[in-house]
Amino acid sequence: MTPVTTFKGKRAAIFGLGASGLSAAKALIAGGAEVLVWDDSDTSRAAAARDNIPVGDLKEADWSAFDALVLAPGVPLTHPEPHWTVKLAQRHDVPVIGDVELYARERAALAPDAPFVAITGTNGKSTTTSLIAHVLKNAGRDVQVGGNLGTPILALDPPKADRYHVIELSSYQIDLMPSLKPTVGIMLNVTPDHLDRHGTMEHYAFVKSRVPGRARFPVIGIDDDYGREMARNLAATGKGVIRISTGDFPAQGYLAGETHIYRVVGKDAEEVADLAGIGSLRGAHNAQNAMAAIAACTVLGLDDETIRNGLRSFPGLAHRMEEVGRMGNVLFVNDSKATNADSAARALGSFDNIYWIAGGKPKEGGIAPLAEFFPRIAKAYLIGEAAQDFAKTLAGKVPFEIVETLERAVPQAATDAAQDDDAVVLLSPACASFDQFRNFEVRGDRFRDLVRAQLSSASSPLSRG
Repeated sequence: MTPVTTFKGKRAAIFGLGASGLSAAKALIAGGAEVLVWDDSDTSRAAAARDNIPVGDLKEADWSAFDALVLAPGVPLTHPEPHWTVKLAQRHDVPVIGDVELYARERAALAPDAPFVAITGTNGKSTTTSLIAHVLKNAGRDVQVGGNLGTPILALDPPKADRYHVIELSSYQIDLMPSLKPTVGIMLNVTPDHLDRHGTMEHYAFVKSRVPGRARFPVIGIDDDYGREMARNLAATGKGVIRISTGDFPAQGYLAGETHIYRVVGKDAEEVADLAGIGSLRGAHNAQNAMAAIAACTVLGLDDETIRNGLRSFPGLAHRMEEVGRMGNVLFVNDSKATNADSAARALGSFDNIYWIAGGKPKEGGIAPLAEFFPRIAKAYLIGEAAQDFAKTLAGKVPFEIVETLERAVPQAATDAAQDDDAVVLLSPACASFDQFRNFEVRGDRFRDLVRAQLSSASSPLSRG
């Protein structure tokens, strides 16, 4: 835990008692602050009370006594309209912040030069965060990793001079972090997402731009228009920008070609890594993730060979192009984290002869943007609420079945794929999970269990991932 000593003797309201809200309450109390917490869920309030955290209805509280409102990142700050706690805070001139802001204040007070790597982007940030942390740990560094990725930042050990915090930041968290000032700030990419919370793409991109914009070493992906504009605008201020690209030759930064990663300085480029044979870093999107990790670890003082060793030993993440197992000629891949079309494109672009399991709770735009990958798909198995709409998009272009559930999709896809010489059964839904599963992790776990059941009952040679 990181006790929030900078709030000693102050009083904070906390709304939202998920993992980050509970850890913020405990950290504030440990640092000597008073808190009053609330959540709309009876279960969440009861959990806080069991931990002896003061619970009280914030609608009835004296807001003039609060020094801050610590808002859970999932609670609307501005769109579609401010949450009622935000309105109360604004009415009483109470700052609205998040748990990562509390960490930033502790870092500024305790160890302002402590290495802090912040990672954002629409897609790839979890893999990039985990990869950077893995490379640093592999090099013997004291590393704390978390944030939006999983472990709340205040549940991690406190900042100190030789401790590295590698933190994934969602746009919601960035909005609640006015003191953001990372050592390395990485912005991978911007594609449409969370517009219900940010209003416009321009505002969404602006929020993301704060991560590299306030960093000592900014790293920006320039494979989309928003990233290119961020890099141009930041460079115009005189700040050195490390650009990463899978297509455009950057003036200063890193370029991916096939599986090779090159460091670019002016017109010169030298190879620094080869991702060939690293299953956890397959595909162009993972080349972008690897470039970001190389850039970050280089400015943090690691040499190229140490970084390459870390890349080669990276195990990958669950639910992100996770190789679950192989049955004869068929590879099974769990990409349940692909909750939108752009994310699914990254998996579809990494394989050929795909038996694709897709569907769930649909997102705006459907799968029409994936048309360029349709020739790679041998057959699709459609599940969930999106099945009928996806079927209309695929009709006449890709063979498909509406199977409705994973329980039907996995054995059918496995049977069909076994007839090919080399095939991939890929769960990459391009949808949220909430129609049939609590979250994408539960969906991916169910896929993994179903695959392993197939593998254990098969007479074919078996190799588990």
